[in-house]
This record gives sequence, C-alpha cells and structure tokens, in this order.
Amino acid sequence: MKPITCGEATMRLLASYGVDTIFGIPGVHTLDFFRGFADLNIRHVQARNEQGAGFMADGYARASGRPGVALVISGPGVTNALTPVGQAWADSIPVLLLSSETDRHTHGKGWGMLHEIPDQRAVTEPLTALSLRADSPDDVPGLLGQAFGVFASQRPRPVHISIPIDVLAMEVTEEWQPVQPPDRPRPDPEAVAAAAHLLESAERPLIMVGGGAVGAGRITEMAEALDAPVVPSTAGKGIVPDDHPLSLNASTIRPEVQEWLGKSDVVLAVGTELAETDSFVDRLDLSGEVIRIDIDPDKIDDFYPATVGIVADAGLTIDAMIEKGDFTSDPTTRSARILELESIRESIRQNLTDSEHRHSKLLAALSAHVDDDTIIAGDICQLVYTGAFAMIRRRPRTWFYPAGYCTLGCGLPNAIGAAMSMPDRRVLCLAGDGGFMFTVQELIVAAEEGLGIPIVIWANDGLKQIRDDMTARSIPLVGVTGRNPDFVQLAQSMGCDGVLATSVDHVLEEIDAGFAKDRPTVIVVEESSPWLAS
Repeated sequence: MKPITCGEATMRLLASYGVDTIFGIPGVHTLDFFRGFADLNIRHVQARNEQGAGFMADGYARASGRPGVALVISGPGVTNALTPVGQAWADSIPVLLLSSETDRHTHGKGWGMLHEIPDQRAVTEPLTALSLRADSPDDVPGLLGQAFGVFASQRPRPVHISIPIDVLAMEVTEEWQPVQPPDRPRPDPEAVAAAAHLLESAERPLIMVGGGAVGAGRITEMAEALDAPVVPSTAGKGIVPDDHPLSLNASTIRPEVQEWLGKSDVVLAVGTELAETDSFVDRLDLSGEVIRIDIDPDKIDDFYPATVGIVADAGLTIDAMIEKGDFTSDPTTRSARILELESIRESIRQNLTDSEHRHSKLLAALSAHVDDDTIIAGDICQLVYTGAFAMIRRRPRTWFYPAGYCTLGCGLPNAIGAAMSMPDRRVLCLAGDGGFMFTVQELIVAAEEGLGIPIVIWANDGLKQIRDDMTARSIPLVGVTGRNPDFVQLAQSMGCDGVLATSVDHVLEEIDAGFAKDRPTVIVVEESSPWLAS
C-alpha cells in the first residue's frame, strides 16, 4: 500500500466501520485527518461551534442508533464539545469524540503550547466510557476497535480518542481493518425463570421502561399478557405507544402518578436507571418486589436494589421471559386497570397550570397531526417538559428530551444530526426562546445543508422555568428576563424562513410547508397569545 498519514488512515478505518457523517470544525491541529478525505464516502458537516458538532453527533445517534462522530481540535475544541459528551453520557448515546492533541513530547510539561490541556484524557474521562490516546499509529486500530465494541455490546456511552499531531502526521503502510465487536450479553436462564415466576404471581404488576429498552420490541406484548400498566421514562417514550390504554406516558414527573406507583407489588424495570430526573423527587415509592433488566451491571443494586437482577440485552431478555412465563390476560383485570389509568390521566388534566394548558393545546394538535415516523427533537424548555406526558409518540427514537444532563441548546443541533442520519424521515424541533439562543448559530448549518426542519420556538420572554421557581420561593428575579432578538428576522438573515404564528392551524400549516422546503422554518409561538387560552 502506498504510504499515507495516520490521520488519513484513521478516516479510512472509520469509513470501514460504516461512518458516513462527521460533525466538526477543522483546525490547525486536525489537518492530517483530511488528507484524502475527498476519496472517502464520508460527509463532513461544518458546525459553527464544537458544542454544536457534539450535539449533532448525539442527535445522529439518538435517531439512528448508529454511533455519531464529532471531530475537533485539542484544547478548546474538546472542552467545547464536552457538554454534549456529558449529555450522551447521561442518556447512554453512542458518540465518538475524535480529537487531536499536542505533540507527545510536550505532554505534562506546561510549556504553553497552542491548544494545550495538561492532561486532556483526564478532562474527558469522567464523562466517557473510555478516554484513550494513541501514542503511535499502531495504537489507532485497537482504540477504534474498543470504541465500537463499547457501542455494540455494552451500555453505549461516549468514547473519546485523541491522537497527538505528531502521530497524525506519521506514515502508515498497511490497510487497517475493522474488528468484529462482541455480541450483546444474553440473559441467564435461571434469572429469567425467577423473574417470570415473580410476575406470574403478581396481583398488581407494573412495567417501567427506559432508553435501554428501545430494542425490546415485545414489551407491549408483555404488558398486554400481564394486564400491566407501563410507565416509560422520557428516554423510553414511544417504546409502548403513548396512547395504548395501558400506558401512562412519561409521567413520573406528575404527583398523581408518584402517589399511585406504590400500589404495585412487582415492578419490572427494563433499561432504565429510574433516575431522579424523571421524577424530581428524592425517591419513588417502589415498595414491591423489583426486577431489573439492564446491560449495565452497576444498575442492578444501586438506588433501587433488585429482587431479581438480569444483566443482559433488554430485547433478548424480554423475548426469553415471554417464552418462559405463563402469563394470562384477564379481561376483568384489564378493564379495571384501564379505568384506573384513565382516572389518573383525568386527574393530571384537571391539575395542569395555565402554562401547561397552553402547552397542551399545541401538543394535542401536534400529536394528531404529525405522523408516527416524525422525529421530534426537544430542547430543554417548559413546552417539552409538558410534552413528556402530554405529547403522543407511538414509536421509539421519535422523541428527544435529554432530561438527564438537561442542557439548554441541544434541540436545534440534535435535530440537524437526526436529519442527517435519517434523511427519509421528517424532523421537527421544539425549543424555548432562552434555550434556542444557546446554539442559534447552528441554524445557518441547517440552511447550508438544505434541511427542511420546522423549528417551533415557544416564546415566553426569558428563562421562564427559573423565573417561576424564583417567584415560588419569593426570590427576586435576577438574570432571567433578558431580551430576545426578532427571531423572524434572525432566521431570514441566516437563509431560513421565519413566521410569527397566529393560530394552532397556522402552526400546523407552517410545519407542513416547512417539511417540504430545502431550508429550516422558524415558527414563533408566543405563550401569551389569546388563541392558546383554554
């Protein structure tokens, strides 16, 4: 093979692993990655900040399940991208952060090199499954093999690989080949039998599902066989259709649901941390027996210790439990459960705040209007908080609400990444006016890429959730009432369309029109609009 640089060989190997899109901003320390790039079947998407690149890689992976890749310079590129890496860590999203690093002989010296971090691996290590550095070209194939092994067979958290600039420029004379990742772990038959026995004898079983269950396609079948209510986390939304009569949607945030959970005698928790950010209470009342299915062994005996713990792939385990268990649905029990759940839903509707009523009016219209394949990328805002339990999603990977890390500004770049990974699917972004401003510069990227993404901005003139929290605690309003730009003019200045919504029907019309365009459409919805009143 004709000699090539380590940087070029790295890109070739990524292509062999199936990587077709890389998000980033080229810099003086990443130039060797781009030698021969034109000959590869990889698309480079130029973000406007490395944070945007990381969020795009996260959105790419959330929508597709395939690893998203961000390529950044050392130092500020890595630290800018670390916020979306933290989001991917919190939500178990397979993101590869690939970066340069200063020359090997400078490491730890503190000589003030360009883009220097004294210990770059130590910076990313707490938020990655692996934080690795290549000290020679020969290290690179093994490091990438480890990364893709994590993505395929373990809890798919992000991986950071850095390659010093002197290593990037070294010659490689052999064609690197991808390695076959290990299989995902299969469930222990004895544990499956024990879990099935617990569920067979349960009088009031409950199923709670999280993002780790997105590949467990038979959970609805199990719920119906057990006449068991299902409560997903925000990451598990859509695994069981939200409008299924046994589903309570992603509603653990609601006190009406929190009070009801303690009535269950057996809880089957599938691919979920049962995290604080799904309920914002110190501890849920899960007083019955708990069965936990999780690919992460650390989850089995953490805050909610398992009576039966199964460390395995969720889909394989649910399949095995259905085959092993003797589950028989009872029409009388099913009817009683459905009535009970409808009563809880009605209580939620009766207890909504004025803002939540306004959110729900738009969310109900969106639920009825967009098709089941539409991907909705939500930013961190009150509209999306309400949408967790009020928006209807019927399929997994169609609702993004990264509640764990809860990073404002994720919505737009997540939507861009999703659109790049799933070009045949419609993508809609929901954002608040405050959060949108965190990554507003990425709007021009969506215009450059010709992406017909409608972006609904819920405008309430500031950081309203924090404003509400300050008001509730009699704290003076500080730093929560900054002015907004004219979002319509801002969108137009970036090659996008912008419009101020005048009715719910107008929002839906602009969304439909936006899907058909080769540029984004910013749709501003003012919370104070009379047409949103109940």
